[in-house]
Amino acid sequence: MNTYDVAVIGGGIVGSAIARVLGGTALSVALVEARDDVGDGTSKANTAILHTGFDAKPGTLESRLVARGYDLLGEYAEATGIPVERTGALLVAWTPEQLDALPELRAKAGRNGYTACEIVDAAEVYRRVPALGPGALGGLAVPGESIVCTWTTNLALATDAVNRGVTLLRGHRVTAVHPGPDATRLVTTAGELSARWVVNAAGLGADALDALFGHDRFTVTPRRGELLVFDKLARPLAPCIVLPVPSSAGKGVLVSPTIYGNVMVGPTAEDLTDRAATGTSEAGLAFLREKGAELMPRLMAEEVTATYAGLRASIGRDDYLIDLDAGQRYLLVGGIRSTGLTAGMAIAEHVADLLKGHLDLIERAGLPAPPRMPNLGESFPRPYQDAAAIAADPEYGRVVCFCERVTKGEIRDALASVIPPAGVEGLRRRTRAMNGRCQGFYCGARVREIFEGDRND
Repeated sequence: MNTYDVAVIGGGIVGSAIARVLGGTALSVALVEARDDVGDGTSKANTAILHTGFDAKPGTLESRLVARGYDLLGEYAEATGIPVERTGALLVAWTPEQLDALPELRAKAGRNGYTACEIVDAAEVYRRVPALGPGALGGLAVPGESIVCTWTTNLALATDAVNRGVTLLRGHRVTAVHPGPDATRLVTTAGELSARWVVNAAGLGADALDALFGHDRFTVTPRRGELLVFDKLARPLAPCIVLPVPSSAGKGVLVSPTIYGNVMVGPTAEDLTDRAATGTSEAGLAFLREKGAELMPRLMAEEVTATYAGLRASIGRDDYLIDLDAGQRYLLVGGIRSTGLTAGMAIAEHVADLLKGHLDLIERAGLPAPPRMPNLGESFPRPYQDAAAIAADPEYGRVVCFCERVTKGEIRDALASVIPPAGVEGLRRRTRAMNGRCQGFYCGARVREIFEGDRND
């Protein structure tokens, strides 16, 4: 049984970011993931927005970490090639009450340290987004809001962690914990390991793991968010992220471009009991079409190429729950909602600060450079467009997935990467193969054939 200085449980964005930071020290670190791949839970299915934190609750840990994470992830994206588009966002007021709320929303952004918001009139709203439905009275422009690839973000952080010496254990679902005087023994579905310290970044399973340590302080309620994805031909209709003015019922349904060139409408917000209920529902999709028709009627005439749903870990409070138990050498990172994409690197920084009094966290000299990730963004050069790359390696000119223009060279590279996909769904998140309008109908068999090892034409 291997013993590590730290076991980080959960291979989503937050867990991967924590493992990356700790892996940059002299500590031995394990990143323990229940599923067969990193980023296969909550992290893979969100609205993929890099938030400025303008609308967070001022004074909360979440507001501070989102603002810090925005800067950290922005810098990391430049270093690693994670695609980010600075589209900006526009909160649209449709009623006099919403219009009257805009000054306070701008003031709230200022209290969160974001001062670039601008109140605009109806004419400016329609100048910026001509396809909006009738009746908009004004809006609040948030120029710093951006779209990002959540898949690449997760994979970059996990790859960086592994390159720094972290041991990645996939398919290891923790089923029991046995604290001892020097280390905690973790029983998993793939064997046992022990660790001097345990960090719980298990997302939807964080409360269950917390209970194994004897706590009863929160319950995760899976909140399903369903989304509609429209064809790339619809992209000109959504030049920026369009948000409703938030109400007591929540942030509401948005219209957003995606980093892959599509347009997305959603999410819904439905509390469930089933933590595996990632399927879409007839009622949810009907609701999104109804809301979408109000926000942007022309969009509803475009083709829907995909629907999906993600589960967020709601814990019934307006802030993150990050707590260190020195006696058990255990640190909980819970209640990290969709803002975890933006805040992940700052959460890791905060976790490291909490652990400094208990572990030697001096950064090692000679750390490897951050990994350079393959570009999945539609607005940036892709291999099939790169004549020099194709001349050097013809496989980058051999398109396998024609909807998304994914080449055999990209699939080959993903299969040979530091963290190769465990299945074709993981390959989809690494390359965009089968992610287009046909959803793998035409290329799926060939992609699977390549995945399974047949490289012959």
